[in-house]
Amino acid sequence: MTSVRVWGPGAGAVVVLAATGVWAMGAQEVDPRLWGEVRPVIETRLVADARGSGYGETVAGLRARWFCRAEALELGREDDGVVRAGVNTLCMEYGVRGGALVECGGARYPQVLRLEREAHGGYRVVSREEPPDGAGYAEWTEDHFGFYAESGADGTMSSTALETAARTHFGLPADARVAAC
Repeated sequence: MTSVRVWGPGAGAVVVLAATGVWAMGAQEVDPRLWGEVRPVIETRLVADARGSGYGETVAGLRARWFCRAEALELGREDDGVVRAGVNTLCMEYGVRGGALVECGGARYPQVLRLEREAHGGYRVVSREEPPDGAGYAEWTEDHFGFYAESGADGTMSSTALETAARTHFGLPADARVAAC
């Protein structure tokens, strides 16, 4: 009877630790070296695809442009020169008027991109998938992401880094206010 009292809690603790380890391993780690190589390519593609789609681009004198960032949710290992990247993306359209940064629009949603290694060693995006608007969004994320990444796909992303990049691009001071378009 004594051994059950002594070993019971110990065995319970081992089960909890093992379960925690399995859970932690389930959340895919992102290789920082590979992410460092593909992230700029992904963000450049996001900006290129957003061009021409914003309200601010039609407003005279605003000089609006898009700024985008991506956060890795899942990043597969390179397989035959191809990398699958499941990402959260945030793209914001900013312009400038009267010394203020002007926010004209934006979008945040998860995407799946496939990138292929080029002969010179860099990567290029060969496909990009995004969820449908409205109905089907939840099913799409469930179908395209693992459990842990799927829960991260609904997370928020801060626009602070994009505001900083926009202020720098437009030559505005770091404390320039942000106004609506």
